[in-house]
Amino acid sequence: MPVPNQGPLADLVVIEMGSLIAGPFAGQILGDFGAEVIKLEDPKIGDPMRQWGRSLPKGHSPWWPVIGRNKKSVGLDLRTPEGQVIAKALIDQADIVIENFRPGAMEKWGLSYEALAASNPKLIMARVSGFGQSGPYASRAGYGLIGEAMGGLRYVTGEADRPPARAGISIGDSLAAMHAVMGITMALHARARTGLGQVVDAALYESVLAVMENLVTEYDITGYVRERSGSVLPGIAPSNAYPCSGGDMILIGGNGDTVFARLTEAMGRDDLKIDPKFVDHAARGVNQAELDAIIADWTSGFALADLLALLGSKGVPSSRVFRAPDMLEDPQFQAREAIITTEHPVFGPIRMQNAFPKLSRTPGAVRWPGPALGEHTDEVLSARASCSPERLAQLRATGVI
Repeated sequence: MPVPNQGPLADLVVIEMGSLIAGPFAGQILGDFGAEVIKLEDPKIGDPMRQWGRSLPKGHSPWWPVIGRNKKSVGLDLRTPEGQVIAKALIDQADIVIENFRPGAMEKWGLSYEALAASNPKLIMARVSGFGQSGPYASRAGYGLIGEAMGGLRYVTGEADRPPARAGISIGDSLAAMHAVMGITMALHARARTGLGQVVDAALYESVLAVMENLVTEYDITGYVRERSGSVLPGIAPSNAYPCSGGDMILIGGNGDTVFARLTEAMGRDDLKIDPKFVDHAARGVNQAELDAIIADWTSGFALADLLALLGSKGVPSSRVFRAPDMLEDPQFQAREAIITTEHPVFGPIRMQNAFPKLSRTPGAVRWPGPALGEHTDEVLSARASCSPERLAQLRATGVI
């Protein structure tokens, strides 16, 4: 049964160009909230995300149903003059363009913002790149890991005695996409007042830098360079992962004074909250390692489920370390429909994260999973680029679509 489109962006048309994660995740977010997202892909191989994954069950990637969801796929060779003409015709009717090519590619194809805005002045173009559209590094190739390194995230991630670690997901790409979407929504608000679009310039390294809290300012004022600290934040205690019986781990956040008092009550250690070494936030930070050792000794005597129940009853923030199977079984995920089931033509029913954030009046939704390559080429080009059946046949014969 078709999922209705109640999203707040249902009146918008988005042309998504580019590949992998940084640009396409921005398109996914806009599509989740109702925009008509038309994805232009290489007609022969499509977005590389179609081939990504540790395995390809039934010959299909488990990445693509998620990042390609709620999009229409048009196979179009942007490196041909005919493809560029068709892209321009589609963009002339669009509200938003998302691209994540290396700076200069769009200009080489005659698709600069100035050229596009000349015929579509309301157009908003989100340009996602490693280093932005200006500056001495602009022309360099930049993937998410480079943005994470330059933005400061990689240096502070991992154990102090080991090389910098990665987060386990492509967080630099995702942050750039999210900042691009933030910029798009701001530009839409400005367009409502002025009638004019603009460029949203989202650099990967600046997207990472934006979430680095006080890292730069702390150094500027005090000279302190934040270092890798593993599973803790120095001076914030207790806030760590602790062992349980059976090999499980529990995360406990008890660094606030009142929360720490509740934790000591659960532990049966009222003496800790009046001990000068742990009496307040500053003291606990200084004596962080000793406090963590005391808590770890206590938690190791409990099964994870029993400890979660005890700490929950005392109002102490705590959690298991969730994996995918834990998420699928958890009642909180189920109650809020954080994970939904959608029908895939090859895999059948598949589960994935829902559209987020939740809107009370105009919610987003997963209306369909990532489509087959070129599934919507004829539909879109006939409706939006005035391509007759004969023209479509010619374009297909020459490899343009």
